[in-house]
Amino acid sequence: MNSEHTLDKKQLRTAFERAVGSYDQAAVLQREISNRMLSRLEFIKYVPEVILDAGSGTGYGSQQLAKRYSNSQLIAMDIAWAMLSHARPNTAWWQRLLPLLQQHSYYVCADIEQIPVKNESVGMIWSNLALQWCNDLEHTFAEMHRILRTDGLVMFSTFGPDTLKELRQSFAQVDAFSHVNRFIDMHDIGDLLVHNGFSTPVMDMEYITLTYPDVTSVMRDLKAIGAHNVTQGRQQGLMGKNKWQKAIAEYEKLRRDGKLPATYEVVYGHAWKPQSRKSVLTPETRRQLGLMG
Repeated sequence: MNSEHTLDKKQLRTAFERAVGSYDQAAVLQREISNRMLSRLEFIKYVPEVILDAGSGTGYGSQQLAKRYSNSQLIAMDIAWAMLSHARPNTAWWQRLLPLLQQHSYYVCADIEQIPVKNESVGMIWSNLALQWCNDLEHTFAEMHRILRTDGLVMFSTFGPDTLKELRQSFAQVDAFSHVNRFIDMHDIGDLLVHNGFSTPVMDMEYITLTYPDVTSVMRDLKAIGAHNVTQGRQQGLMGKNKWQKAIAEYEKLRRDGKLPATYEVVYGHAWKPQSRKSVLTPETRRQLGLMG
């Protein structure tokens, strides 16, 4: 990856920590995509014992998963502790004294690229709009494959390259700095899944366009959900007034029916962890292949 597109994880964590108070009000798109992912589970007849919500945020997805899989153990994991604290319900004194009576939910502050979970211990990994914050998606999929049990499921959504294309195009007319985070193509994501041992991934994509009265409203919404530009190639410090006005003028050229568009390319995917080739061989087949005496 070009170093200018490398995400500064410290800045990323700080952005999400600061956004915790405004996130739920602004995260309309995130909830809608989560709901669309949840509807896809209707067609998957699988009940995992342990679920990892990777990039759980303030807990909307975790809450829905807990309702759907009431007997499953749920691990909510996020890079920002403030997000987890917001999601975690207040625990009564008697629950602290009697831990066996608590709900099967755990909260872990960690980076999705380094998952602190033991091998083959999770039945399903759920990740709504978190993979775009990975610097090494291949390594992230390797981590997911490591912790998934055989026949386990990974289901996710993320953003594709056309996300915020209007904002990217407008700023590209102003300077050469990176103003929008980098997003990976759907087909490349599918290839990475296969390369890391997942079987026949199912991938699809749709465009969702939000509209705003002005550019400031677009930027305000992004800030409210913590979606800052945290690439290393971003401009350090504030943009000059002249550049900012020029960027706004470029964006204004895209106004339609009195509104400014902000396009999101939403990528959905799911895949299974198959049995290893070795594990499906019967003792007789292994003898024929000379793998045992």
